[in-house]
Amino acid sequence: YLCEHSAKGAMGLIVNRATDLEIRALLEKIDLDVTAELPPHLPVMMGGPVASERGFVLHTGRHDWNSSLVVNDEIALTTSKDILEAVARGHAPDQWLITLGYAGWSEGQLEQELALNAWLTVPANNDILFNMPLNERFASAYALLGIDPSLLTGAAGHA
Repeated sequence: YLCEHSAKGAMGLIVNRATDLEIRALLEKIDLDVTAELPPHLPVMMGGPVASERGFVLHTGRHDWNSSLVVNDEIALTTSKDILEAVARGHAPDQWLITLGYAGWSEGQLEQELALNAWLTVPANNDILFNMPLNERFASAYALLGIDPSLLTGAAGHA
């Protein structure tokens, strides 16, 4: 999910790869008293290889947390502890996910990768981001393009 793109580079989050860490354990690890009813086995996502010790909360709703990047009218990315405190107390935004780390591209790098057809792009879809089971997100994003990824192969042929 691409969160920011400018002349200086780009930043995004992997939203379909879970870590071994559950959100309750993460909140307790940073000394938050978890009083909220969190779904069992709710994983922290592996947001990307950059700053993998740093947490990011991608969410809908208000954008007035201590440190938020407004992605669009509906989505923000927050890195401050106040949103984690709200999650722990049961006052989380309506839709949210927590990642450790992010994916980053330097100036012009993403544009070059796009020009080389290294990426397929689709419009962001909140249902896929927040409601779809992790193991269905990849195929659901491809389906937006009318592609069934199970029919793709990594091998090339000659006609």
